[in-house]
Amino acid sequence: MVNPQADPGVEHETMKRMVRTIRGAVVKMSHRSRSPHLGSCLSCIDILVAAYWSALRIDPAKPADPGRERLILSKGHAAMALYATLAHRGFFPLSWLDTYAEDGDRLAEHPGPGCAPGVEAATGSLGHGLGIGIGMALAGRIQERWYRVFVVLSDGECNEGSTWEGAMFAAAHGLENLVVIVDDNKWQATGRSREVLALDPLAAKWEAFGWSSVELDGHSLADLREALRQTPHGTGKPVVIIANTVKGKGVSFMEDDNNWHYRIPTSEEVRRAHEELGLR
Repeated sequence: MVNPQADPGVEHETMKRMVRTIRGAVVKMSHRSRSPHLGSCLSCIDILVAAYWSALRIDPAKPADPGRERLILSKGHAAMALYATLAHRGFFPLSWLDTYAEDGDRLAEHPGPGCAPGVEAATGSLGHGLGIGIGMALAGRIQERWYRVFVVLSDGECNEGSTWEGAMFAAAHGLENLVVIVDDNKWQATGRSREVLALDPLAAKWEAFGWSSVELDGHSLADLREALRQTPHGTGKPVVIIANTVKGKGVSFMEDDNNWHYRIPTSEEVRRAHEELGLR
């Protein structure tokens, strides 16, 4: 399947503009809907843009194609970022974003099963997304379809026993078509991740569970694009990418401030954020 955005001559500037656009969209969505988790959305947008514009073999006109590559946003509380990415990538109309979190509408605060084209799974119960991705990767191998499955985890999900049970299973079955990207923004709802539970050294832990690892700047589109395109690594192992990110990235007064896990931006803060993002 050909990715129509994969022309290396134009994609980097296109992707940088799209990152700013999607950051602006989620700030507006949070304000309009009175929904939290804005900081968690902003930290993973570079990851999503690099995946959807540069790595995934997909066709937005055929979201259920059996041979498509899949991305599961296990950190489902960042659903605004996923919805805005899918809409701008052409999976559904941009106007749907204006209905986010409205009672009975398509786009709930956490992704529901089949709620919109491109949404692969219901997520938000932390620690479950990796297991779903493992099932998809194993099914692809059994069916000889050879697609890759990408799972975006929060660093907080690495507290969950189900994550490490899945990590052992994937390594034991040599699921090299499985790629985990950890959005390592160093915060959880109640404090610094390393203070809530001892996660460091995170890459070494995944390697000890039988994974091939890469650690990079999670806001470098060039590094993300290269790392995603180079999977699988040819080692017979699943791949984990530890993406070092900043919660609230892109808006100076939100960056690395855990208050934005729950805070809702005012209309003036939306204006200031859009100004910083070059959207005004």
